[in-house]
Amino acid sequence: MPHLSNAPDTGPRAADIYRAGFVSFVGRPNVGKSTLTNALVGEKVAITSSKPQTTRRAIRGIVSRDHGQLIIVDTPGMHRPRTLLGERLNALVQSTLSDVDIIALCVPANETVGPGDRFIVEQLTRYPRAIPVAIVTKTDAAPKARVAHQLLAVSRLHEWAAVIPVSAPRGHQLEILVHELIALLPPAAQPLYDITEHTDEDVTDRIAELVREATLEGAHDELPHSIAVTVEEITEREDGSLIDIYANIVVERDSQKGIIIGKGGARLREIGADARAEIESLMGRRVFLSLRVRVAKDWQRDPKHLGRMGF
Repeated sequence: MPHLSNAPDTGPRAADIYRAGFVSFVGRPNVGKSTLTNALVGEKVAITSSKPQTTRRAIRGIVSRDHGQLIIVDTPGMHRPRTLLGERLNALVQSTLSDVDIIALCVPANETVGPGDRFIVEQLTRYPRAIPVAIVTKTDAAPKARVAHQLLAVSRLHEWAAVIPVSAPRGHQLEILVHELIALLPPAAQPLYDITEHTDEDVTDRIAELVREATLEGAHDELPHSIAVTVEEITEREDGSLIDIYANIVVERDSQKGIIIGKGGARLREIGADARAEIESLMGRRVFLSLRVRVAKDWQRDPKHLGRMGF
């Protein structure tokens, strides 16, 4: 029976030894993996959205403490793929999980444990080297009795090393989670990454993701799956007043292009304003952001298009 973590462990695992390694958060789409990653890192390194399959890359967030370093690998949600992109995202998840030290299943406190959760638990047996941990997320969105019920339901799914309830928006139990995860990592002679860094993500990729995040807001039906973003150019003006960024929002059909642009270009201007604010926060500089909407027919199913977009 796993222990339900509500206070730091003072036993042998908390010995004064430096530890470092990798943990991957897995779970159904929209269970709070990216939100939790950002909260633990203390900086926005992964975009968030209510849309399924928001995360498309293995994004590393770096959490450094005096006693250890935790590298969080936020992966796309496990799902049954319908496109070549979906197949490649699943392959990315599988390759990531083969290399990490801990796999942490995230299950929201306010949703019933279902077939999707059980499907993922079944997949965990394919990665025997990783220590399994369960995290009950979104405890702020459920009453205490419901959280307690969920903790019990999740604990029965598998033999977990720990089952830990957290609320990323409220910061509840986040340090306890960091403590527990680091305690399960292997000993290390030194940090794996510079302790001043929060991610190893390239700034170009982060900008593209922030534009995609802004584009996802308000998108309906299948449109979120059809959206991709490429950054064409990033240049600083000679007088140092602005950074000019030129990016493309890629969709699969002309009708989708019209939705993104909106009546009289209104929707595209909203996207640009929202994305620019996030990019300026990231870069600490004023930004001029130029967005164009392009159509790449059925790019999710086209190997050449996927290759150009880095998938």
